[in-house]
Amino acid sequence: MSGVVETVRELVGSDDDADDILRAAVQAVVDGGLAAWAGIHFVEGGDLVLGPEAGTHSPDARTVVPVVYNGTQVADLAAEGCTNRDLLAQVADLVAIQCLVGWDTGGVAWDELGG
Repeated sequence: MSGVVETVRELVGSDDDADDILRAAVQAVVDGGLAAWAGIHFVEGGDLVLGPEAGTHSPDARTVVPVVYNGTQVADLAAEGCTNRDLLAQVADLVAIQCLVGWDTGGVAWDELGG
């Protein structure tokens, strides 16, 4: 499962758009066996709004770690069926700058934007 962190590190180092990186990062969490479902909730106007997600919801407990950029929480990384909170936190640290880059959807639901 530590391969998940390496995969996300490579994604973050690419020239891809932030939205593509974040979609691929949550998919890597699922594909790497770290969780059955993973999603990023962005902080927008004091609320958390679901952005990219991957996998299948699981009846297992949801693990949530904050995504912090420069001391400010910009999102949460949530995972159902998460097997390793520490690795999930490492992924959250890696994607912080991408979470900061945009994601103000103007109130339009993520799934309506093709997420």
